[in-house]
Amino acid sequence: MTMPEQSLPRIGMLYLDHVLRFFDKSNFKGWPDKIEQVVYHWGNDKQRFIDEVKRKKINVLIGNVPATAYETFREIARALPEVRFIPTLDSQFCNKSKENVTHFCHKYQLPIPKTKIFYQVEEALAYINDTQYPKIVKRSYGPSNYGGYFVHKIDSAEEAVRLFSEKRYYPAYIQDFVPMKADIRVMLVGHQPVCAFWRRPPEGEWLTNTSQGGSMDYQNVPEEVLELAVRASKAANAEYWACDIAVSTDDEYTILECATAFAAFPYIRDWIGQYLMWLLAPQRFDKPYFAHKNWEELGKIDSSLLRTMRHISFGQASHSTDTGEYAPADEQYSLLETRHVRGEEWPSEAWNFQDMHRLSGVNPYNRNEHGAVGNGQTQTQINQPDSFLDTGIEDHQEVTVADHHSLPGAVSESKLEVQPEPDAGHLPEPEQLVAFFQSVKGIGNVLSQEIVDTLGVSGVLYALEHEPQQLTAFRNLKQKKLEAILRCWEDHELVC
Repeated sequence: MTMPEQSLPRIGMLYLDHVLRFFDKSNFKGWPDKIEQVVYHWGNDKQRFIDEVKRKKINVLIGNVPATAYETFREIARALPEVRFIPTLDSQFCNKSKENVTHFCHKYQLPIPKTKIFYQVEEALAYINDTQYPKIVKRSYGPSNYGGYFVHKIDSAEEAVRLFSEKRYYPAYIQDFVPMKADIRVMLVGHQPVCAFWRRPPEGEWLTNTSQGGSMDYQNVPEEVLELAVRASKAANAEYWACDIAVSTDDEYTILECATAFAAFPYIRDWIGQYLMWLLAPQRFDKPYFAHKNWEELGKIDSSLLRTMRHISFGQASHSTDTGEYAPADEQYSLLETRHVRGEEWPSEAWNFQDMHRLSGVNPYNRNEHGAVGNGQTQTQINQPDSFLDTGIEDHQEVTVADHHSLPGAVSESKLEVQPEPDAGHLPEPEQLVAFFQSVKGIGNVLSQEIVDTLGVSGVLYALEHEPQQLTAFRNLKQKKLEAILRCWEDHELVC
């Protein structure tokens, strides 16, 4: 008597209007059942989308979510607890913003350039006027550098203030400048590197983006770089992943970017499809095999052909043991099964800093000759975080607060309310807050400094007064320590 075959999960392709599609059905070659499509139309479309997923009885939704829809899809995923999102919203945490990449790398002790993130303008200005240059300023929000156009090298405080006055980036995301001879992009499937290449800047320049004149080659990627990318992929529990890793002039390696959203040739999307089919139905599909450092040979093919090549596969070499020798061990980077974890590692209530620290009013970087904000005649609104808009428009840098209501479908679906800002004239100094945390039993110097550096003064005060659970997101700070912090806070004289 033959055993009946296990039924396959019903797959749905997650698409969004105005967003390029990473996958299509052809990437899942050989999947025998119908693959559904579900399209999110932005604006007030959340409930309709949820209803469609339920009506089509979809078990697995596959696809990346753009930064502008990330918080909305956090809510959608919670409303569909029985649906498996691939990648998970936790795996896509780094897709939303560069500040999220920083939080991710800090949590898992992955090397990154020294980074400061400021949600309060006065704190940013104080740092700008007191730090050493050069520095790198990036637009934090959004998954990519858009060819390097939102990455700026600044050489003085005056240049920094002018940049923020013009660009109005929020939050202020400032990194130490790392002299680089190149950077390396590594793409991974199932924590196994499947493609890696160098990007080298033109002579005398510092940006490595090919759109800015940088060059590419696939040869001799250091093993240390591959190992760092694997560590990041495993930390994110990502089915597929990419890292941009800087190679300094001293041959030190730091992560610049990492995400599940990245540009990939069609054959790599096929490989991800093969992997996901095996992951979802190992009883029906064989585990795929990807030859180590295949990119060194494939990279010799003209890129115009690589953009069209599909369904590339590799045969796995067998080793003779006729003379009694042992077969060699598995390759260094094995294709691994990513675990499906329920629950949230990066809940928005703790980590959606942009919505929790909204700014409004005139552009605070514009100062008159007396140091006051504005000039009394024209007042430019500060740029609000793009996450307030659920329109499908990834880049609206010049949108002002007044413009929000005029955009078609511009409805924010975040349930976080705007909280009043503390009176800046009565804010404690950062050192006072660090000393407060150090006074709590079980909170050491390093953790105290990390909390204040990450959240800033106003962010710490907001967390203590309104969202204390946010503090449990920090490493080694669990419920008992949180309760001790709150008891000390109630008795402490340090109040705003």
